[in-house]
Amino acid sequence: MVDSIAAEVIAGSLGGAFSASALYPLEVLKTKMQAESKSRDPSTPDEINQDLASSPLKAFSSESDEEQDTNDSDGNSSDIDEHPDSDSKNEKHSMTMIEYAKDMYAKGGITPFYAGIETSAFQSAVEKALYFFAYTSLKNGYTFFAGSKKQMGTVVNLLIGSMAEWAHLPITLPLDCWTTQIQTGDNGNKAPLAILMSMLSEGDGIRGMYKGIQAYTVLCLKPAIQYTVFEQVKRIMLIRKKLLNANSGRKQNSETLTTAEAFLLGMVARTVATVAVFPYLRAKVMLQSQKKDSGRTNEKPDIPAMIFKMYSSGGLGECFQGIGPELTRGVFSAALMMACKEKIAFIVNEAIQK
Repeated sequence: MVDSIAAEVIAGSLGGAFSASALYPLEVLKTKMQAESKSRDPSTPDEINQDLASSPLKAFSSESDEEQDTNDSDGNSSDIDEHPDSDSKNEKHSMTMIEYAKDMYAKGGITPFYAGIETSAFQSAVEKALYFFAYTSLKNGYTFFAGSKKQMGTVVNLLIGSMAEWAHLPITLPLDCWTTQIQTGDNGNKAPLAILMSMLSEGDGIRGMYKGIQAYTVLCLKPAIQYTVFEQVKRIMLIRKKLLNANSGRKQNSETLTTAEAFLLGMVARTVATVAVFPYLRAKVMLQSQKKDSGRTNEKPDIPAMIFKMYSSGGLGECFQGIGPELTRGVFSAALMMACKEKIAFIVNEAIQK
């Protein structure tokens, strides 16, 4: 069956905007937690390149630093706290999701939880509309050339999903970078448009809006995995419904999933996809949240170096920092989006056929 492109685009866009807005406080929470680093920000280019070059000497250098601090403690007490914010950063880094949320509320009330909601909803609507336009077009093209009776396999579904993800990045990645800066930056009372102008003038211009695009060599698999799991299991469930209807004589709707079925299946699919690519997702957020420092070199860290730095400083725990709120928000957001999309697509298809 050839899917209606219009129905998929409208349903995906509305479902994406609704789910992003409904769970936006969790979006802000997970982004800020992912942007946190252990003691120091590991996302600056000089620190990453220096640590990669000198990692075999870390044990020796740390012992020398301890001896130097001991010898200088009497006469140079003012030099001990070279990074006065490191203790607070470590404390914040070790917070649970609930503790982090309480800390945000105590400092800024409810306002920080909704910073950038307009840009996030717009980004989600555009992203889902373009994704499902590309995905449905490619899927229909495959069905046309391969034959309508041939079902798409898992590999083909993953390939089409990955290609559809790349289709929207030229437009949505700058929106994503803009939203991340609104959520994580110290912007005072700046309006979103003023933040965008500041990013373009003080940073790397348009090129700076594409920070983290390297991560999408892997991150493009996230929606591909999510929608492939969803579509493959959905197909099995609908076939089972048709068989049950034929055997029992029931008139259960076998053309679409119920809201509860789509919700639960969306949760499972998003969980699998998120866990598979999360270290790359966190590295992307850390790149997007960092600000240009005129005292640094122009050399840029890459995503593998960022992940190496995270693993070196805290092991797998550091690589998966913030996965709690990411799973909580992502799972419910995907479940809401897929449940809404299924119903909206069914209604639009019915209207088109009439």
